[in-house]
Amino acid sequence: MSRTVGIKEVARAAGVSVGTVSNVINRPAMVAEETRLRVQSAIERLGYVRSEAARHLRAGRSRIIALLVLDMANPFFVDVAAGAERAARAAGLGVMLCNSAQSPSEEADYLALFAEQRVRGVLITPTETTGGNLTAFQRHGIPFVSVDRVVPSAEGCSVSVDDVEGAGLAVRHLLDSGHRDIAYVSGPMQLSQCRDRHTGATRALRDFGTGARLRHIEGARMDVAAGRDAGARLLGMSPRPSAVFCANDLMALGVLQALYGAGVAVPEEVALVGYDDIEFAAAAAVPLTSVRQPAYRMGRAAADLLIEETGEEADRHQHQRIVLQPELVVRASTLPPRG
Repeated sequence: MSRTVGIKEVARAAGVSVGTVSNVINRPAMVAEETRLRVQSAIERLGYVRSEAARHLRAGRSRIIALLVLDMANPFFVDVAAGAERAARAAGLGVMLCNSAQSPSEEADYLALFAEQRVRGVLITPTETTGGNLTAFQRHGIPFVSVDRVVPSAEGCSVSVDDVEGAGLAVRHLLDSGHRDIAYVSGPMQLSQCRDRHTGATRALRDFGTGARLRHIEGARMDVAAGRDAGARLLGMSPRPSAVFCANDLMALGVLQALYGAGVAVPEEVALVGYDDIEFAAAAAVPLTSVRQPAYRMGRAAADLLIEETGEEADRHQHQRIVLQPELVVRASTLPPRG
């Protein structure tokens, strides 16, 4: 079995003290050139790699930011991670990406791991609805920023999108296109995004007045498979809704597959709107109308807040709650129903 080479082995091989090796690694200007070259040669020959974890424990400061998302298979969170990674890299930091799989218990396990590893801070899209996991995490004194949602009971920064307005954009578009029987397909309503988008949809119908209705189909998850299941339920409805608004694009793509498989034409028979505007939305067999979230900008803004809170001027930091605005992108999946 291979053994990790330590600083003592390097010092022995170079014929110097452990302190001299440490200076070569951390403060090379303090060491005479001949000695420095001898130590560096020993490092290369032995394959020594310094332990960042040990250094962080001594300094009480990590160079790693943890990012905990709901579903790494969702391209929306890939874009969030890309934005966070750019901001972190510019600050000389790294990002550790983890997936809670929409499970409060897995979220709690990861937060415990982050505390053990003493990460610099955490970017998190919370799953646990009461904020209990974050409240428990706060006792470790590690800063965090909520991404894509706000947890009112947790003290910290957040970066989110106005989901009530985003859903309103989608449903008003369908109403303006002549649809009066609309289905809302969501993931678990314990997720605040699903609740907020339902609120925005019902508010748009209330503002419209009488003559329109919203039917709700709740799925167990927010992925393509859950969308296909919702599509099967839609096909069994009588009368069938003329339009469908989905809580994210993955579910909308699953609904599209179910409708296509049953020979139901989109948008001629059923109009379809998604949410997030992931890259696949525009590339679908029927390009998908979607509510665009600025995912990259969201991730970058969240990381910037965390970097500020953990930086040299952390004592000046004040918690912020940034709310970004969504945008409706209209494509071929929505047309007025045939009268």
